[in-house]
Amino acid sequence: MDRVQMLLLGLPLFLLCSDLLNLFTPPPPKPSHPHGHHPHPHPHVHHNPQQTVVPPTLDFPPQNHGSAGGIGFGNTISIDFCASCSYRGTAVTMKKMLETSFPGIDVTLANYPPTLPKRLLSKVVPVVQVGVIGIVVAGEQIFPRLGFVAPPPWYFSLRANKFGTIASTWLLGNFVQSFLQSSGAFEVHCNGELVFSKLKEQRFPSEFELRELVNQKLGNPRFVEVAGWSQ
Repeated sequence: MDRVQMLLLGLPLFLLCSDLLNLFTPPPPKPSHPHGHHPHPHPHVHHNPQQTVVPPTLDFPPQNHGSAGGIGFGNTISIDFCASCSYRGTAVTMKKMLETSFPGIDVTLANYPPTLPKRLLSKVVPVVQVGVIGIVVAGEQIFPRLGFVAPPPWYFSLRANKFGTIASTWLLGNFVQSFLQSSGAFEVHCNGELVFSKLKEQRFPSEFELRELVNQKLGNPRFVEVAGWSQ
């Protein structure tokens, strides 16, 4: 009875050990294929890679699309726009239109900054925002350090609605700063000469209008055919 139990217990253990041994034993190498069934070409057939005929290539000189034959070659258009006014998309559209209408022309884009007083005031706005929020949050500790015996009455009005005061200060300050940083400009110069000014006209130029103005400054005797338009 003891031998039967040992046999019944040892047989599963033996099978388990054999399975583990087969699992971790690397597979035997694959037998080499006989010459009759080799996937490579017949050994008597020799392929000489040097006998492959390569057609000669013809070297053409590189073509310069911005050659002197371009209508706009040697001319420069500068578009100065208000970056904080989201005018970049319009400027990029005008740039592509001019480069297509006048091949070879150089179109540059740049930000038109606001006036100096507006730039200086825009630097002050964040300081005022932080100051107001700091007073609302910790005014009871700030005013005694500034020499006040008691906070002024307007402090208690602001402190009564702390969350509303902080939110209003943040939103109003961002609006004022955005206004001070915007110039509203879209100025187009051709070879340093003003062609169109949004600050003077108070509007954007159309693509056809800007193409006409640039063409007049370049002094082209004829128009360029672009997208079905006869210039």
